Amino acid sequence: MFARPTEAVAEARALLDGAPTALEASVAHHVIGLAQREYGDLNAAIAELRTARALARKSGSNQRLADVLATLGIATVHAGRTSRGLAILDEAVDLGSGAPAARVRFRRAGALWIVGRHQDALADLRVAVPALRRAGDVLWTARALTLRGLINLAFGLVGRADSDLLAAERMFTDIDERHASAFALHNRGLVAFRSGDLPAALSCLDEVERRYRELGTSTPELAIDRCAILLCAGLVRDAVAVADSALTAHRRGQATRRAELLLVAARVALAAGDQPAAQDRAAAAAALFAAQRRQWWYAHARLLLLQARFAAGATGRLLGQAERVARQLDALGSPDVVQAHLLAGRVALARGSSPTAHLGQAALARRRGRAIGRVDGWLAQALLAHALGDRRRMLAACRRGLDLLDEHRLTLGASELRAHATARGTQLAELAIRDSVANPRGLLRWSERWRATACAMPPIRPPDDPVIRGDFAALREVTHRLRLARGQRAPTHALESERSRLERLVRARTLHTAGGTSPSRAFDPAVLLDSLGGGRLLELVDINGDLHLLVCGSGRVRRVRAGRTGAAKDAVEAARTVLRRLSYAPPEGDRLLVRLTDLGKRLEEILLGPAVRLLGDGPVVIVPPGRLHGVPWSLLPALDDRVHAVAPSAATWLNSRTAKPVSNGVVLVRGPSLGTAGAEVPALSRMYPDARVLADGSATAADVLDSLGGAALAHVAAHGTFRADNALFSALHLDDGPLTVYDFERLPRAPHRIVLPSCGSGRLLPLGADELLGLTAALLPLGTAGIVASLVTVNDAATVPLMVALHKSLRTGEDCAKALWQARRAASDEPVHRATAASFIALGAG
Repeated sequence: MFARPTEAVAEARALLDGAPTALEASVAHHVIGLAQREYGDLNAAIAELRTARALARKSGSNQRLADVLATLGIATVHAGRTSRGLAILDEAVDLGSGAPAARVRFRRAGALWIVGRHQDALADLRVAVPALRRAGDVLWTARALTLRGLINLAFGLVGRADSDLLAAERMFTDIDERHASAFALHNRGLVAFRSGDLPAALSCLDEVERRYRELGTSTPELAIDRCAILLCAGLVRDAVAVADSALTAHRRGQATRRAELLLVAARVALAAGDQPAAQDRAAAAAALFAAQRRQWWYAHARLLLLQARFAAGATGRLLGQAERVARQLDALGSPDVVQAHLLAGRVALARGSSPTAHLGQAALARRRGRAIGRVDGWLAQALLAHALGDRRRMLAACRRGLDLLDEHRLTLGASELRAHATARGTQLAELAIRDSVANPRGLLRWSERWRATACAMPPIRPPDDPVIRGDFAALREVTHRLRLARGQRAPTHALESERSRLERLVRARTLHTAGGTSPSRAFDPAVLLDSLGGGRLLELVDINGDLHLLVCGSGRVRRVRAGRTGAAKDAVEAARTVLRRLSYAPPEGDRLLVRLTDLGKRLEEILLGPAVRLLGDGPVVIVPPGRLHGVPWSLLPALDDRVHAVAPSAATWLNSRTAKPVSNGVVLVRGPSLGTAGAEVPALSRMYPDARVLADGSATAADVLDSLGGAALAHVAAHGTFRADNALFSALHLDDGPLTVYDFERLPRAPHRIVLPSCGSGRLLPLGADELLGLTAALLPLGTAGIVASLVTVNDAATVPLMVALHKSLRTGEDCAKALWQARRAASDEPVHRATAASFIALGAG
């Protein structure tokens, strides 16, 4: 029936078109009602099942009647008439005996699970499972074990759930139940999720979605579970898309599922920072659960509603309401009682009341469960210690919580997931950072503890399987054809759709990559100070919107206060806009150059402030927060005539200092359709007579990647695209299509130094706590010591002499930062040339 519902309904209708007996007609109407309950109109399903019930009574078969009543009872519960539905199920249980009665009891357990009466459901299953096993009923035993596994998951008993669901999956496979087998895999994905294995969970649900699509099954449960997993993975934007689509698709149908969808959609909205939508959806879900008499679900909806109100700034009667919800969840045995106590504790803190009782209860969670779940327990412990004025315990709790998040991140192979995962540690890191303001070295340690962690460890390379290789090749070809079509102004809709489909496949398969071990990121300020010599490292720390500069050098770490982060962002965007306009060599270039000079002074005032007097005479390394990585630093007067480089973190800069080239090879790449025909490449090839030159059709993705691996120096002159929607699809455009960040991440060895003169090649996407994704961020953790890249659109003609001058310095042994400084000094005073020189930054220490 569930594997081929269309065929089953067609056979039932054919039977009714004949002259069926009352028993046969009851079965036919029952089948149609089942199909409509699962895939169609619930009201129509109930009408069919009532007809089936009347015919079953007429047939005189109690077994038939019990079977119909069980289905009708569940449909009535799904329609929101909980009491009536359970009464019908009670009648069904009283009618049966033997294995048929066990099947009916299993279905009543299913209804009780929907309502949230989990202990009552388990009581029915304790009777049903042994009876079904004795009867040798493999299908219904597997179904009963599946339900028991899901109830165990609700209680947080992952080991028991795994055992039940694995046994059920084997049974479904043995009897070749395709629909049930897909459902079992779906549930195994939930076990992986609750066990903390996000890549496995995402992989399971992607495969389940494919199977459901083949079977013609549309289940809101898949959307609900996918949203939960996506939120845990930090993929909030993806979760928003899934939740909104599911709400639209399931406007009608089962009232129970509609309520559950509203609840998960509220949770997604809260994670996305949309408190009004979160409150509206949580309130609507709570109202539906209350009408359906589903106390388990109602308590969870109330918790989410209170969390949304607190996030919106409300505190007035919230404490008492949070305490009541905590008591309800505790009585129901829900693991989410921790969240209720954490909320109550935070409300108490906000109101100046004692948070001890609630935070103490929430802190108990730090000792049990999966790593990602224990983080909230350590947050509660940190908040409690902070409220009690116990600084040592507070910092220890922050450290333990962040250690657990490190443990969780190591289970993730994809850099995107690793970056997003850091958002869970934001509150812990902020607590420690705010506490350490008066201690510059301590502040440096804590700033480094949770900064640009994705840049500190290479991503795990996905397995070299032909499916993934095929997807990458197909995506490259389609993207190449799309660029050609746009250039010819030909229709592109079909190509754009195919590119989107292939990007989804590539991204999904990358997210499935399991994690692995990684070296420790222990950071020692003393090591940094010894490495700086006569130079300075400026680490900018955002504390409640204020910028604090840690000036490291001469054996000291000093803290000075600068401007506001918001003002800095506005000034940076204004400067970038002027740089982009100057790249087109406009006639008002001199006026724009004056404007750029004024913006540079403004940026210096906001970003450096009094730290200008502490810079010394040596080179400077700047470590900005992720949201300020697009600063054209050479515009600042104090840095204009000073060698300076940028790094995602002090730890990353230290790592790049130790990177060594594995060869002396030089690679020069010229991509297609360059405005100057890649004019610097012929000039550079004369500087490096032994260089490998890839151009005029030979600059393919495969050959470029093969050449870049382990090269001492690479120069890639190619158009680039930055993708703000997904920075990992940012690309350099080669002869056969794009070379994306995903491709760079698959390099076995990175080039020691690389120059990327393409437009925006140095742009990075900030996300997570303070993470960065993009072309350059992919190279640093792979071992690249130095990178020169542009932050904005640059003028092709003005870029050529700048690049030639840069390489003249690199050939004399200078590092990237000093070579760029010397090239900038040699640039023409023409506005377009000055703007082009200011658009480039040096990253790393090489």
